[in-house]
Amino acid sequence: MRHFVSALCGATLALAVPALAEEAAGTGSPEVRQPVLVELYTSQGCASCPPADEFLAELAAHEEVIPLALHVDYWDYIGWEDSFAQAAFTERQKSYARAIKSRMIYTPQMIVGGIDRVEGNTPDAVVRLIGKHLAVTRTVHLTLERRGDQVVIRAVAEPPLSGGAEVQLVRYVPEAVVEIARGENAGKTVTYHNIVTEWTKLADWPGVAPLELTAQAPGTEPVVVIVQEPGPSTVMAVARLK
Repeated sequence: MRHFVSALCGATLALAVPALAEEAAGTGSPEVRQPVLVELYTSQGCASCPPADEFLAELAAHEEVIPLALHVDYWDYIGWEDSFAQAAFTERQKSYARAIKSRMIYTPQMIVGGIDRVEGNTPDAVVRLIGKHLAVTRTVHLTLERRGDQVVIRAVAEPPLSGGAEVQLVRYVPEAVVEIARGENAGKTVTYHNIVTEWTKLADWPGVAPLELTAQAPGTEPVVVIVQEPGPSTVMAVARLK
């Protein structure tokens, strides 16, 4: 899996770079390539999830991607309570389903850039979607600055946004090992990566005037800030402080 993902990422990103360069040449201004957000909805109690968890670990090795694992709680009844699960993550996944008028949610499921959904563990499809999102010209420029226990968030939309956006702050644990004693994965020891511990909406941003706000971010966990169309829908910008 490791060599497959690295080779596929390399080939896909190589295709995306010329497209970005051509776009920049056409506008006369340098195009800053922003990373792509990938959300994995997973569970320690889901027998189909360990391969997707492993794939997320591979994605975490690429700076062009910000992969986040959101552990859901609807598998807990099987016999093993996921130690990372939060009902809020289940609700976020359901909100994605409602946004496309679907009644179904899946584990594992990856959502790329807030709009492209992949059920099951399909690395080639996810990597190609990452390449697609890397090649998109971003209209929101997002920067983060750490000041002690706080993070200063600045964003500018050019042109101004027509429908506004939500500004969200995420914290995650880079790695943790879990020995699963019961349920569908009983007896397995799984290494999880980029485990989300907090997902907080900070503000609604109209996207007309530049944004500057300060948020609390104590501790050593990495910080991710996401600017996303309501829905939830398209991720307009994402940035990280490790």
